[in-house]
Amino acid sequence: MGQGYTAAIVDMQGVVTAWSDGARDLVGYTADEVVNRPAHALLAEDIRADTVANLSGIVVLRHRDGSSVPLVLTARAVLGEKGEPSGYVITVDPPGDQEPTVAGQAFQQASLPMSVFDTTQHYVRLNDVACRIMGVPEEALVGQHFPESVEDRPAHRGWLDHLRQVVDTGRPVRYESFTGAPALNREHSWTTDMWPLRNADGELQAVGIASFDSTEQYWARQRLALLNEAAASIGTTLDVVRTAEELIELLVPRYADFASVDLLDWVFEADGLPDIPLQDFVLRRVAHGSGLKGTPEAAVRVGDTSTCSPSSPPAKAMRAGRAVVSQAGEPEFVRWVAKRNARGPAGSAYRKGAHSMLAAPLRARGTTLGVVVGVRIANPDDFGEDDIVLAEEVASRAAVCIDNARRFARERATALALQNSLLPRGLPGQAAVEVAHRYLPSGSLAGIGGDWFDVIPLSGSRVALVVGDVVGHGIPSSATMGRLCTAVRTLADVDLPPDELLTHLDDLVTHLASDESGEAAELGATCLYAVYDPVSRRLNLAAAGHPAPAVLQADGSAALVEMTAGPPLGVGGLPFEATEMELPEGSVLALYTDGLIEDRDRDVDHATDELCRALSAPVDNLAMLCDTVLKAVLPEEPSDDVALLLARTRALGADQVATWDITPDPERVAAARQAATEQLTAWGLDEAAFVTELVVSELVTNAIRYGEPPIQLRLIRDRTLICEVSDGSSTSPHLRRAHAFDEGGRGLLLVAQLTQRWGSRQTGRGKTIWAEQPLPQG
Repeated sequence: MGQGYTAAIVDMQGVVTAWSDGARDLVGYTADEVVNRPAHALLAEDIRADTVANLSGIVVLRHRDGSSVPLVLTARAVLGEKGEPSGYVITVDPPGDQEPTVAGQAFQQASLPMSVFDTTQHYVRLNDVACRIMGVPEEALVGQHFPESVEDRPAHRGWLDHLRQVVDTGRPVRYESFTGAPALNREHSWTTDMWPLRNADGELQAVGIASFDSTEQYWARQRLALLNEAAASIGTTLDVVRTAEELIELLVPRYADFASVDLLDWVFEADGLPDIPLQDFVLRRVAHGSGLKGTPEAAVRVGDTSTCSPSSPPAKAMRAGRAVVSQAGEPEFVRWVAKRNARGPAGSAYRKGAHSMLAAPLRARGTTLGVVVGVRIANPDDFGEDDIVLAEEVASRAAVCIDNARRFARERATALALQNSLLPRGLPGQAAVEVAHRYLPSGSLAGIGGDWFDVIPLSGSRVALVVGDVVGHGIPSSATMGRLCTAVRTLADVDLPPDELLTHLDDLVTHLASDESGEAAELGATCLYAVYDPVSRRLNLAAAGHPAPAVLQADGSAALVEMTAGPPLGVGGLPFEATEMELPEGSVLALYTDGLIEDRDRDVDHATDELCRALSAPVDNLAMLCDTVLKAVLPEEPSDDVALLLARTRALGADQVATWDITPDPERVAAARQAATEQLTAWGLDEAAFVTELVVSELVTNAIRYGEPPIQLRLIRDRTLICEVSDGSSTSPHLRRAHAFDEGGRGLLLVAQLTQRWGSRQTGRGKTIWAEQPLPQG
């Protein structure tokens, strides 16, 4: 440019009146060729109006050789005697000139990109770093509108919006973006500060810009965000496969272009123990994913197994317990890709370009479960040290979730097996009711609950129907359910009324909860106990904190039984109240646990209405009615176990029952024997007459001798022949060994030897001694 000062003076009419040597060197015109000529004759392009108004901006002059010279122009008024402008001194600094000041040199040589834009977002200045990033010299950009120099992308549109914001508001802004640049081969993160530049009069004339490459900080934040997301998104279910899928969704495509999760086979076994082979690792693919639809890069399908040699990166990672990185060109990486190509040749084209692989062990509680593998193909960056740390942290969290899911599945299977072993499989034979049942274990994260049901034959052709629910979930609840189920059967064998049975059961639960086992919180329970008598057709029932059953009458109407439910078992000290009602033959009684009608998002009254409507549905049998009820009442995903027991009542007709009132006189024993024999003949059961006469004789004699009136004899012809003798005494008989010279004491012993079973039960008016014998084979 020469050493002269670059300046010119233009009068108020736009005529050049002075021309410096620097100006001559810049555009090639001598002073004789320019002075006294219009200044606009030197322009290659018209000056924008805002440049004229601001007396500063970019102008493009025509060089003497015909080329264009972009310049940064600044005009300062020359004042006359009265202070009015008489002309302008114009100075220009061409882009690329050596800065004359230290401040200018600092701008030009700064280590971060800096630039200056005018108020219309046209380039005014760029420093060396900015030019390198843009990939062109400063002269090619000065005077150009910013949108014309970059691709139309959201980040660039945001950059332009912030430039305009500075001009509009006169305040500095900070803009963060993740984008590329013409001379960069990958995207970078930028933190850009934009601030207004003002002249001596405080008027905004340009916008200064400085950008900081914050890519490392950006990826550090991304890794931290990934870890935070891993904590929230991995392990939302206690399902091994779903947990693996959540890990893949987290890694692809942000962290890897392809990722897979493979687990050792023992993880899927119910009683599997950790097995880390010393040689080849056999892994089962649980989940994989990629940025391409269908994951064409995968050589192993989900569910299939693959063998990893000891030298492969996944095997090394599992053996060492730490992440292993392998890059393109390394022998292990080459062998690994070749093996995949041999197994899945159709996907070899998609594996082309794979350049970096990272394998991280899935290790939880000191046990290796499998390995997660990430591969980069389109992503140009190789896995580095920061990626190793991230992979190990994410894999560790995922491994704990997978192990939790594995343990939950194992405990669930154990609890379900325990519960199935305790629940009745084939219900015992009895003629009082026809039954059907369904048990649906919960699929919730809480685990299997403690719901149970039972059908218990009682003396006199009666039957007990039981439904209960233990507080809690898992193996402890199933074990407690087994205790209570056994206790109910034991108490039912004593033939206690429902309210008394629940009182004894409540005492048992209270006792178990107060022992030293620390299981008090797990021993709360509810129970419904009902006894149906097919002779009287009456139902006697009581509940301990359990929902009332529903009854479908023979006329097709269904409603809940009106009863008072006592407190749950284990509360102690409060009474239970029994309810008695008549059930016509053919009525259907529905007993269920609260999981059928109760849920966080359901109204109990609405659910019970649905239950009653479903019971009224016309179906062919009780099994179909069970399915109809469950389909109509249950939500798609029940949150609790459900037990449903349906019982259709039967009745014993007058031709199956014979009753005689006995006068308390020993001479009436013979008449009782004769009446029983005649009844057996009428029933065609003459073969049972000998044993029946002996049983009637012994039981009636004992009632007359040791009991109290009224005394009654009853014969019931059901699946067995039942002989019952009732009296007004509450004293229960018992067997004793008679001595050789005793005259009595052998009656009950003979009854026990000759009949199938015998026993006694308390009644509201005394007791009943009964004995059953099989019917003669016809």
